[in-house]
Amino acid sequence: MIQTLGKNEMTVKTPTKSATTAKSSSKAVKGAPLTEAELLKMSEKDYMNAAQLDFFRQKLLTLKNDILQNASQTTEHLRENILVPDPADRATIEEEHALELRTRDRERKLLKKVEQALARIESGDYGWCEETGEPIGLNRLIARPTANLSLEAQERRELRQKLFGD
Repeated sequence: MIQTLGKNEMTVKTPTKSATTAKSSSKAVKGAPLTEAELLKMSEKDYMNAAQLDFFRQKLLTLKNDILQNASQTTEHLRENILVPDPADRATIEEEHALELRTRDRERKLLKKVEQALARIESGDYGWCEETGEPIGLNRLIARPTANLSLEAQERRELRQKLFGD
């Protein structure tokens, strides 16, 4: 930091440690989104503050854009008519198309979950378990940003599904 004292005089000041810390925390809120490491270093009382919500919003928007781009590429790919005289080659191409369509179907379902998660961010419910109301946890949300249940609630749900076939 340079501070001007007079007409031709200048002094150079280096920021103090507290100024650097304040600057980095304001950067997280006002500037670029947090990194995963910065997110995990935050205290529990900062759970789902504006910076964390912005981090997950950006992560979800990136995921949504990737899914939409993949769907567009698949549409273009499937429109190409490849005439192959060999039946075995034709069968291989059809199998690749079927696999690609199954993958896009999974992504279509994921896209719906991404949009629901973005809506939860806007409503202020993101990061909280729908069954218990407890925090889902940053590690789980980083791994699965569309999660709407805590790990314990999800395990209970999967056990019920396994036992009762729901």
